[in-house]
Amino acid sequence: MTLYLSFYFLSATLILTPSHDPEGKGVSLSSLPSKQPGEQPGGEEGDKPLSSAWQAALGATSTMDKEKQERKRVVRKPIKVVERPERALFCLGLKNPIRSLCITIVEYKAFEYLILLTIFANCIALAVFTPFPFGDSNAVNATLEKVEYIFLVIFTLECVMKIIAYGFILHPGAYLRNTWNLLDFIIVVIGVVSTALSNLMKDGFDVKALRAFRVLRPLRLVSGVPSLQVVLNSILKAMIPLLHIALLVIFVIIIYAIIGLELFSGKMHKTCFDNVTDQIALDDPHPCGDAGYQCTGVGQVCRLYWEGPNYGITNFDNFGLAMLTVFQCVTNEGWTNVLYNVNDACGNQWPWIYFLSLIILGSFFVLNLVLGVLSGEFSKEREKAKARGDFHKLREKQQIEEDLRGYLDWITQAGEFLHFSFVTQKSIHYYNQQTLSDQLGL
Repeated sequence: MTLYLSFYFLSATLILTPSHDPEGKGVSLSSLPSKQPGEQPGGEEGDKPLSSAWQAALGATSTMDKEKQERKRVVRKPIKVVERPERALFCLGLKNPIRSLCITIVEYKAFEYLILLTIFANCIALAVFTPFPFGDSNAVNATLEKVEYIFLVIFTLECVMKIIAYGFILHPGAYLRNTWNLLDFIIVVIGVVSTALSNLMKDGFDVKALRAFRVLRPLRLVSGVPSLQVVLNSILKAMIPLLHIALLVIFVIIIYAIIGLELFSGKMHKTCFDNVTDQIALDDPHPCGDAGYQCTGVGQVCRLYWEGPNYGITNFDNFGLAMLTVFQCVTNEGWTNVLYNVNDACGNQWPWIYFLSLIILGSFFVLNLVLGVLSGEFSKEREKAKARGDFHKLREKQQIEEDLRGYLDWITQAGEFLHFSFVTQKSIHYYNQQTLSDQLGL
């Protein structure tokens, strides 16, 4: 920059200093002929056509003027910048040194990594902490209680600095306008309140319930890890489609519960009894029936008054238990045991159709719709997150290009000025020489 300024002042001095002729009269830019390049002589007698050097100088000047005018016509697209409120907490402006410092710290990448490491360390401390009954403790727990104050101070400072940097809640982009920041704020407030109450009211207040909220601190990882935000946002966005699928699942369960109520009601309370002792004769009781399992032991008879499989829960005696049994089959949890019990009670010719269709329709088809919805929403959120990341990168790139373009424009204008000064000085010098030659008759 110093070199360019030196050229600038040197050129200005050369232009403004008159070139002396033999008679002592200086020649300046204002005294030069005002003819256009290529203009032929005419009018007064004695006019001469301009020399080729003078025409080239004036042509270069007009070309530079046209380039400047075309450059002014170019409309550059405005670059969006991060919008921050003019004031935070009603008193801290953008130029406030405290707020500027907070903005610099919270937007520094190393600060984010520090918070993530603190959260991981807090999770490890929560896992190592061993609760004892009756308020007992040990040396490890006592050390962890002291370390807890360090974690609380770090999280509180982070919360305060972000509130100072972005504002609290009253404007777009404020700290509490972000859902994950709201979760962080609630966790910090609960930690501060529980710590304050435990120190101020040691004998009259039990803060164990509030301390239980410490388990929420690992959720702060969501606010620092974008991939976790994508997963949770996709689950939240899928709630309404999942509700529709849940209604479809309930409809299928109701239909099959009604069918099971009609086909298998009261059929699962027979088992093999000892005819002498009138006690259940099987070590592992299961239903029996005329078309199903036959009691083949000596003195055994298939008789009623058994509560049924699974302590009388797995059956189709009423609508509620039928829905519960169908739901167990839909979840694929022990549905084969239900099928075997029904086969023992009613035979194995037709019940398999009921259960096979239930598994195909209710489990393989309907429940897989849940995975489809979650997968679709996850893909959408991932694309949105990728688009946001690309937008931020593009914005930073455009900002850098805009700054570089400004520097290049400044350098170009300085170079054009130096070139114009050089050509003009050469033209004046040549014109003075021509004038001197004409006067001397050379």
